[in-house]
Amino acid sequence: MKKLELKFQNEEDKTVTITLDEPVEPADPALINTAMDAIIAANCFYSNGGDLVTKKEARIVERNVEEIQL
Repeated sequence: MKKLELKFQNEEDKTVTITLDEPVEPADPALINTAMDAIIAANCFYSNGGDLVTKKEARIVERNVEEIQL
């Protein structure tokens, strides 16, 4: 399963990650950048280290799990 991770820095300079399942691909960097700016401007997410203040990175992560019969 693929996930889109949006990483921000908060007021205490700690990384805060917002994860979204099943992102649209191919990813549109301009749209992601605009969405992250909107998240910061709206101050709509709570962080223990204070408000989100800057964008750090965005990435798509894929995790594959293969179960082993015991």
